[in-house]
Amino acid sequence: MIREECGIFGIYGQQEAARYVYLGLHFLQHRGQESCGIISSDHTSLYKQIGLGKVSEFFDEVKLDYLRGSQAIGHVRYSTTGSPTLVNTQPLSAMTSKGPIALAHNGNLTNAMEIRRRLMEEGQTFSTTSDSEVILHLIARAPFQDIVQSTRWALAQLEGAFSVLVMNRDTLIAARDPRGFRPLAMATIGQAITSSAETYVFSSEDTAFGIVGATRQREISPNEMVVVNHGGVQSFSILETSPQPRQCIFELIYFAKPSSRVFDTSVYQYRYEIGRQLAKEFPVEADYVVPVPDSGIVAAIGYSNESGIPLSLGLIRSHYVGRTFIEPSQGIRDFGVRMKFMPVPEVIRGKRIVLIDDSIVRGTTSRKIVQVIKEMQPKEIHFRVASPPVKYPCFYGIDFSRPEELLANKLKTLEEIAHFIGVNSVGYVSVEGLFPSFLLDGKRFCRACFDGEYPTRVSDVRKESFDHEIQQASLR
Repeated sequence: MIREECGIFGIYGQQEAARYVYLGLHFLQHRGQESCGIISSDHTSLYKQIGLGKVSEFFDEVKLDYLRGSQAIGHVRYSTTGSPTLVNTQPLSAMTSKGPIALAHNGNLTNAMEIRRRLMEEGQTFSTTSDSEVILHLIARAPFQDIVQSTRWALAQLEGAFSVLVMNRDTLIAARDPRGFRPLAMATIGQAITSSAETYVFSSEDTAFGIVGATRQREISPNEMVVVNHGGVQSFSILETSPQPRQCIFELIYFAKPSSRVFDTSVYQYRYEIGRQLAKEFPVEADYVVPVPDSGIVAAIGYSNESGIPLSLGLIRSHYVGRTFIEPSQGIRDFGVRMKFMPVPEVIRGKRIVLIDDSIVRGTTSRKIVQVIKEMQPKEIHFRVASPPVKYPCFYGIDFSRPEELLANKLKTLEEIAHFIGVNSVGYVSVEGLFPSFLLDGKRFCRACFDGEYPTRVSDVRKESFDHEIQQASLR
């Protein structure tokens, strides 16, 4: 089962900063729907509002009025480590010897359990089961009083994926891990970044900048830490030597909105080109190309244009139902497929269709979508997937299933997968086809979920759940 990760948004130097963050989080809601939160600062105190549910469900005028100040950070979450409970809702905060500190984190740390055990042996207590709390404690325990030095020292000890926003009363820090697994972009409101502009905005995806009237300037680089305070903007390296970047290709395949530019690449253009490549690798005679909305639409346009088969909306999505696999239980997910997708009989009945989706992970949702389509009695269904077979778990912030639950790990041939899903044929884009040379440098991307080649050590997490180990420890 593939699950969503998280989204972070922050702003410095804008009155009613929390309301700007509230708007930004709306545009990042697709990255997590379990919980949300905002912490603001008026340079005197931090103000916090966190809760379960979506941004529009939790926040109201009273909560936003409480969040005073000209700087704020926010977070939308789906749990990749830690239970989906209020205690794990971000941003996290703590009162320390350095003053109050707040943290919003997107990603997953592969050495979190190791650090956590060490800190607990030294007497540190933890109030959440989230790996993000490790970062907060490291900052608090750093051998410096300055928040900038403390944050840099803490981040240098981490392994795995992190895009983070760290804030105290008067400083906002944005950083990406040395390999740059997760995206993080920077924008300004008003003047250009090279002048004396005082308003800076940070977001997991740049598509969220538009709603607050911000102009994208650039991405935070892998291994970079950007500091904004009354003295202006400064940039630091986390590690003295930068390792080879390994950005998450699934950001482009699925997670980011098509309107975003992630890893300096147009998400829309990328998905379009992968659709074209898929048509070259797995052509088939058919009457219509039908996307699984919304994730398969852009790839389906590419497939249609390359193959010459007309595109048709054979499935209509209800936008009042969230992403099926983002819901927390299997029962809701199964029921949600029928609530979410309405087949169009005129497009499907008696026709040969090419069904396009971004990925197949467990195969459960794909199988149920096919069952819904079959009720309309198509002549043939050919499933085409705009990513390679997912065979290995992700340890960097996407909650893929255990290996034994991944469909392409259990079933070794395309024929077996097609039979399981219930279609006439299946085709996945190749790993090589996933990285068109004119668009991407494939060496800069992590593809471990496809080939098992992890760019960092993963012995600390292996195949066990981080949350499970913490819960078992609490019972001993």
